[in-house]
Amino acid sequence: MTQDVADMNFEQALRALEDIVHKLESGEAPLYESIALYERGNALRALCQQRLDTAKARIEAIALGPDGSPTGTAPFDAG
Repeated sequence: MTQDVADMNFEQALRALEDIVHKLESGEAPLYESIALYERGNALRALCQQRLDTAKARIEAIALGPDGSPTGTAPFDAG
């Protein structure tokens, strides 16, 4: 049975997405199944991106003062 995408954690979704990519790249699935796999893969990709965006928003960097001592935190900037 296929697990509902919304119930997956990031790692489960990423593994499922990797499996789908492998199946699509190998050409082992017929067209109708490939379309369904693509749609599920797109939902998994969106879930992974949402989870990454949420994690990024929660990360804070320690801000240092001129003397090198911690002064607080600042939002993460991957810049």
